[in-house]
Amino acid sequence: MINQKTIQKLDKKNMYSSIASLSSQCKQVLEEQNSIKIPSNYKNIDNIIVSGMGASNLGGYIIKNLYKQELKVPIEIVKDYNLPNYVNKKTLCIISSYSGTTEETLSTLKEARKKGAKIFIITTGGKLKKFALKYKIPSYIFEPKNNPCNEPRMGLGYSIFGQIIIFNKLGLLKITNKEFKSVIKTIKKFNNKFNIENKKNNYSLEVAKKIHNKIPIVIGSEILLGNIHAFNNQINENAKNFSTRMELPNINHHLLEGLREPKSNQKNLCFIFLNSHLYHKRNQKRYEITKKVIKKNKINFTEYSLSSKTKLDQVFEALVFGSYASFYLAMLNKINPSPVPFVDFFKKEIGK
Repeated sequence: MINQKTIQKLDKKNMYSSIASLSSQCKQVLEEQNSIKIPSNYKNIDNIIVSGMGASNLGGYIIKNLYKQELKVPIEIVKDYNLPNYVNKKTLCIISSYSGTTEETLSTLKEARKKGAKIFIITTGGKLKKFALKYKIPSYIFEPKNNPCNEPRMGLGYSIFGQIIIFNKLGLLKITNKEFKSVIKTIKKFNNKFNIENKKNNYSLEVAKKIHNKIPIVIGSEILLGNIHAFNNQINENAKNFSTRMELPNINHHLLEGLREPKSNQKNLCFIFLNSHLYHKRNQKRYEITKKVIKKNKINFTEYSLSSKTKLDQVFEALVFGSYASFYLAMLNKINPSPVPFVDFFKKEIGK
């Protein structure tokens, strides 16, 4: 059973409050947006690179899929040491590292400078902050005062809203103050639905129970493809639970035949469908048929259908839902969700 006492015992760095502070993160970015200065020549671009690792690339993934139909230039997410060959002076490189010390991201920063790309830095500090200040590179250097656990994966309000503000200022998107305010209202609404005080119809809690002791496979489409990436990341890091993600409709062309074997699939797997009334009608039909196939293979699944009216609101509804579900799964696994000991071990080893 999960209650406040369980959370107080396990959640040593107060991740629960970070989840509840997502709206405050977004509000902070809006209040600080006038400090985000972008040179006028940054509007003259052909493409965008978002370079970041782990949680620092989640904002890029979410925006890329959310605004695929609106963005006037392509976005590519780079999760490595090197940039694509096409990067040049008409490329905007958003260099994103929450800590400001991520070695792969720092490597791409050096390449971006060599290639003459237009650079924008998003960070809280570290080497990136020093670099931005020394060379007067346009940046959003924020104090994560609304992320008490200080884990990057729980500070997505800064990343997502920060990048939306950048694209707004560049004229690549047109997001109004009314839309921003609607998002904050949506986050607060679903905080009330999914926080631990609400024991009735708390679907984040119910999903956590359904995927406990299972391998969750998160399924999404279209505008929510960035969300399944974030949800998968949070299940891995918060609950220390193996999980993966897959995209529909693509899975209809290969995965369905892979459900038969091994027979342990019936015991070990649990699909989580993020469904939306804003999906293409054919995709909505595909969800129903896909569930039938999974049933025929006697594999568990659960579904969350988003209720918000707009695409932007649905993305944040899904983010709140996934953040709470991954946190509750950590509580069921009797694990402190914040520390990442194996990631820390890896960083120590590779730093030798």
